[in-house]
Amino acid sequence: MTSFLGVKSMARWVSSIGIEATLSGMIDFLDQDFRRWPEFDKSPRVASHTPFGVIELMPTSDLDSYSFKYVNGHPSNPARGFQTVTAFGVLADVHNGYPRFVAEMTLLTALRTAATSALVARKLARPESRIMALIGAGSQSEFQALGFRAGLGIEELRVFDTDPAAVAKLTRNLEPLGFRITAADSAADAVTGADIITTCIADKAHRVAVADENVAPGVHINAVGGDCPGKTELDPTILGRSSVFVEYPEQTRIEGEIQLQDKDFPVTEFWQVLTGEAPGRSSAEEITLFDSVGFAIADFTALRYAEAATRDTEFREDIDLIADPDDPKNLFGLIGAGVPV
Repeated sequence: MTSFLGVKSMARWVSSIGIEATLSGMIDFLDQDFRRWPEFDKSPRVASHTPFGVIELMPTSDLDSYSFKYVNGHPSNPARGFQTVTAFGVLADVHNGYPRFVAEMTLLTALRTAATSALVARKLARPESRIMALIGAGSQSEFQALGFRAGLGIEELRVFDTDPAAVAKLTRNLEPLGFRITAADSAADAVTGADIITTCIADKAHRVAVADENVAPGVHINAVGGDCPGKTELDPTILGRSSVFVEYPEQTRIEGEIQLQDKDFPVTEFWQVLTGEAPGRSSAEEITLFDSVGFAIADFTALRYAEAATRDTEFREDIDLIADPDDPKNLFGLIGAGVPV
């Protein structure tokens, strides 16, 4: 049997241990897997683009397990009553190819994105960072705030969104959890005095959510929303002033902020910072920029963490997914007796 973790069970599991505890555990698992990055099979995601949005498959494997995630990105969905992003994922055994764990990944992706952001910032942001600017207050924003509190202790937020209702939503959700929140009048207002800038907007276009003149020396930029061709958030000039860190260059050059740069624009793979093969932040004045597009290894880790944390609990159920006849060569036998003559 294949084990299944659905949306309601995922929400109950996270609520039972707490979102920040979940994020902290996922940060630890991500740290482990990113340090063994060369062990994984890697390729850019397989994307199907339409006028409505994009549907993607994100596969990877090590010598023990294979995973993939199905995920969509449809920026116009909220106006029609749908989520911008939905996802599910699978973990399978490499030795026989059998899928052993299936999980919803709409919630899990939000958690792994925030956990990845926090892991990177923990290595690249200035240690004394205390204030984060959030540019974009959509579905990912609360998770990002909680991830940065779990990973760096951030509790003060300056938030800007072109939709005031989104900022009000974020404030309702996070103020009761102890965050100090300022609703900014503009992106420039939000980033002034911030130690960390997180950008996450939904528009599938080349936008300038943050202008170059508003980025002060020493900040860490967590660029989350530029995640497909034709979609960026930052003034391109910012990249020339920054040390840019990525997950997988072959994918980021297609989808990230660096898609607008020359093909030889210099970047550092973040896993190399963790293992000591490449430097991270070199000075208090340096601008560090994580050009995050989301990579399959982070999804692998999220599935691995969810599988381990919910094993032998009430949150999992078995589903009859694998055809498994008594005689492996007699698949027909499962239905043959019922075939009308």
